[in-house]
Amino acid sequence: MNMEEHVIIETEGLTKIYNGQIAVDHVSFKVMKGEVFGFLGPNGAGKTTILLMLLGLTEPTSGKVRVMDIDPTRDAIKVKGLIGYMPENMGFYNDLDAIQTLRFMADLNGIPGKIADERIERALKIVGLEGDAIKRVGAYSRGMRQRLGLAELLVKEPKVAFLDEPTLGLDPDATNRIIELIENFTREKEMTIILCSHFLEMVQRLCKRMGIMIKGRMVAQGTMDALAREKFGLDQNEYTLEEIYMKYFQET
Repeated sequence: MNMEEHVIIETEGLTKIYNGQIAVDHVSFKVMKGEVFGFLGPNGAGKTTILLMLLGLTEPTSGKVRVMDIDPTRDAIKVKGLIGYMPENMGFYNDLDAIQTLRFMADLNGIPGKIADERIERALKIVGLEGDAIKRVGAYSRGMRQRLGLAELLVKEPKVAFLDEPTLGLDPDATNRIIELIENFTREKEMTIILCSHFLEMVQRLCKRMGIMIKGRMVAQGTMDALAREKFGLDQNEYTLEEIYMKYFQET
């Protein structure tokens, strides 16, 4: 099979301009099937804007984008049916419990009742919320809400998932649990994931390849080995991802 047949996400010269300000500046990259691709960069670097264009929630000013061989600009509804999106701040109806929340999401995605119930039960067990399944989401901690967001992905079973700062504001134990859940997604579901995060240790653990975004441009992309050799002339065993990232950041 040709390597190009494994490409799930591809952009070419992707650009977005808001009110004369360049948010994303000619970004090109590919994500392969079953890969966890990491987006690194400070706030305002353009990471979330790229996700919104991949989802078809905002149109590119110029450039090309394909998700599972679909143009999200032209067929956003079809793309949304194949993708799971976990934003930085999960939005739920606070007066619903976890089961009601997941059933509502399943209904929106046309998942039949019996199949939905089986997936909901399994998902709540996997993310460790089975004991809080009938507790109102409004009483959930941030970590519990993040786990509920991952449960939504398990129920929907998308081919591709976009995770935007999935561990932001969590304590170390909750962070480690989220990381383990994401690892399970790729291992058991062969889910392709784009992960945006400031938490470099998580990106280093989960992502074989990553792209560094600074001021709307992707200044580098590749494996840690490749990025380390480019900046330091040595492989990744000599440097942490934080050291590699800071080198790019300081020089840009």
